[in-house]
Amino acid sequence: MKAIRRFTVRPVLPDTLRPLSDLARNLRWSWHAETRELFRSVDPDGWRAAGGDPVRLLGSVPAARLAELAADEDFLGRLAAAAGDLDDYLHRPRWYQEQHGDLPAGIAYFSPEFGINAALPQYSGGLGILAGDHLKSASDLGAPLTGVGLLYRHGYFRQTLSREGWQQEHYPVLDPHELPLTLLREEDGTPARVSLALPGGRALHAHIWVAQVGRVPLLMLDSDVEENQPGERDVTDRLYGGGSEHRLLQEMLLGIGGVRAVRTHCRLTGAPAPEVFHTNEGHAGLLGLERIRELAGEGLAFDEALEAVRAGTVFTTHTPVPAGIDRFDRDLIGRHFGEGGELPGVDVQRILALGTETYPGGTPGLFNMAVMGLRLAQRANGVSTLHGAVSREMFAGLWPGFDPEEVPITSVTNGVHAPTWVAPEVDRLGPDPAPAELWQLRRTLREQLVGEVRDRLRASWRQRGAVTAELGWIDSVLDPDVLTIGFARRVPSYKRLTLMLRDPERLTRLLLHPTQPVQIVVAGKAHPADDGGKRLVQELVRFADDPKVRHRIVFLPDYGMAMARTLYPGCDVWLNNPLRPLEACGTSGMKAALNGCLNLSVLDGWWDEWFDPDFGWAIPTADGAPSEDRRDDLEAHALYELIEDRVAPRFYDRGDSGVPERWTEMVRRTLTNLGPKVLADRMVRQYVERLYAPAARAHRALDHDRARELAAWKARVRAAWPEVAVDHVEAGEECGVVELGATLALRVRAALGPLRPEDVEVQAVAGRVDTDDRIGDARICTLKPTGGPDLEGRWCFEGPLALDRTGSFGCTVRILPAHRLLATGADLGLVALPTESTGEGAGVLMR
Repeated sequence: MKAIRRFTVRPVLPDTLRPLSDLARNLRWSWHAETRELFRSVDPDGWRAAGGDPVRLLGSVPAARLAELAADEDFLGRLAAAAGDLDDYLHRPRWYQEQHGDLPAGIAYFSPEFGINAALPQYSGGLGILAGDHLKSASDLGAPLTGVGLLYRHGYFRQTLSREGWQQEHYPVLDPHELPLTLLREEDGTPARVSLALPGGRALHAHIWVAQVGRVPLLMLDSDVEENQPGERDVTDRLYGGGSEHRLLQEMLLGIGGVRAVRTHCRLTGAPAPEVFHTNEGHAGLLGLERIRELAGEGLAFDEALEAVRAGTVFTTHTPVPAGIDRFDRDLIGRHFGEGGELPGVDVQRILALGTETYPGGTPGLFNMAVMGLRLAQRANGVSTLHGAVSREMFAGLWPGFDPEEVPITSVTNGVHAPTWVAPEVDRLGPDPAPAELWQLRRTLREQLVGEVRDRLRASWRQRGAVTAELGWIDSVLDPDVLTIGFARRVPSYKRLTLMLRDPERLTRLLLHPTQPVQIVVAGKAHPADDGGKRLVQELVRFADDPKVRHRIVFLPDYGMAMARTLYPGCDVWLNNPLRPLEACGTSGMKAALNGCLNLSVLDGWWDEWFDPDFGWAIPTADGAPSEDRRDDLEAHALYELIEDRVAPRFYDRGDSGVPERWTEMVRRTLTNLGPKVLADRMVRQYVERLYAPAARAHRALDHDRARELAAWKARVRAAWPEVAVDHVEAGEECGVVELGATLALRVRAALGPLRPEDVEVQAVAGRVDTDDRIGDARICTLKPTGGPDLEGRWCFEGPLALDRTGSFGCTVRILPAHRLLATGADLGLVALPTESTGEGAGVLMR
């Protein structure tokens, strides 16, 4: 019989064991080895059965065992020490509290997914794992973050394979009462909730669950509440599921409902109101519209509220391809924010304008969430140096007239949370390990991986329909003494899961080499709607099923955090071969590096930034190849050659000592020199210093009166800008050959229409020029007004320009809007440049 009602029955802990509940409910245990070891000692078999989840463990411990522990003085001493350590962690001042200057009192960090631990499966891939690491490092540093996300009752899917190797999805039901979560309640004990208005008089209600991530609360909105109609109850059913309207409702709940959840949490807990709102990818971008609605209720007009919201908003883009951005039909947006919908009092036409693709090639009928996110944020960033440059190119159309390098999108390279991802054996290494010690460590980790791979492979084959009698071969899968390459990630086409299969015969020779064999462990999930990705998985699985090579290459289904924590340390080489430059960052290679695994990667994402021959190898790219097929052929050939000629020989070059000393030296340098660069602590500190602190200062500077002033000024400048022009440019020297160190006296006559010199900045832009007279490596000098307007109403600006570089040199001038409250001169996307009729052409050239 099937139960019609489900209950969670929690154990009653003896008073002396009550601290176990507090330790289990704070997810710090997920990166604190001593706390995990304490829970393991409660019931080692139960710990394994619970998948390392303390909440599930405590729900299954027999009462007799609890009574035994309650009388165990040694255990009680360890419990008291763990509880005291957690209390100290939560309350002692940390890095953030030791900084000088006005840092934000509160920061709200919104993301559609969070990968904290396998016990809370609310992530699909790198975006969620990054968000989880962001929260953990913010906690370690003492940064006052509040995370905001959704609670998906089915999480992301669990992956199995059919007998034919086709990906199959399963969606287990998650009971929040069985997760490390607490329901946020009002003072009278009733569940706190947020509500959104939907078309047709309907409403979407959500409860707020809190996951405590060290010092950081993570608020997770859950639409599976009785007050909702069936359709609304399913809004938070699964991560990245459903059609356009379903996704829009999720993003409305995340952005708009998320702001309301933050306000509710602050009211009930006394936490400081956020001064900075960080939008992690466009999914959460609607939070800016809710904040505009709040300010409209305080008397600000739309443009005034927009300025106030932008000042305190940070937007991070994670995608280097337009196809990765959420875009909705404008009619769908209009229906949900128009008459009877959400955000009453906010003009729906102004909302639609924020998401309109106004740049060349844009689609006017679509509402672009990333475009809206950029327009609602005064500060934006990509997630590696290369990705920042790609993002500036991709979104340059929003700032017409500016070169891509001047587009106001910076970068903060992602990082990973070392306590989560570093194997305990690596953590115990001394500061200067000997080669033999490193080599023994690598073999130990490889051996652990081999054992886990065999267990997972056996379980996978049983799910595929195999019986025990036909699985004896699995006992010989992989060898702890063979060079092991790992490849694990999501399976969109640009990550090229099957590039290694481009020449199956050559790959087979590498795997079966008589003296320098290679073995490969592969894992990854394709999106449920991506049949192309599923075909790639099937192609890889079918190759790995071949009895000739199946002991040397395996595909492990259901890639997730639990698998990753063994996979990264156990591999010798981490493979990454995306189509450059489509990898925004690629943090899996960072996690591998923290464990002494060497990287073998295309120069994309973070590897483009920090590649060094001491840390691994760069796969050459075939940029400019006549076709994608030809590019794949060339890059696969380069990959095979690297493994065959450089990677494998170095691994097997043992010398008289039996230790590959050149290999272990690369491992040592990876750990000591590369490791500190890839840390999430470094990433969060950079967010604080480069983005959060300036955003907080801008937020404080833009009170209601200043927001009105700035909005009025922008409106006046936009209206007047068609009359702004560079009328004439003069240089104090003849053009031609000029000696290094000379100074040009620039004089510019400009038409400003109704504007005045204090409304603009006139700049000289100078630098070396190429054969097309394009200025590179530009230096900017500000020219000063020299008096009042002439009889024609023109203003004169002058200034010296030092010629500090040899070779072909040139300069031009431009006029930008200028105001003390602007973050950058490109803020309005307005610029006036010389025309061919302006004196001396479009500038000054010297050869």
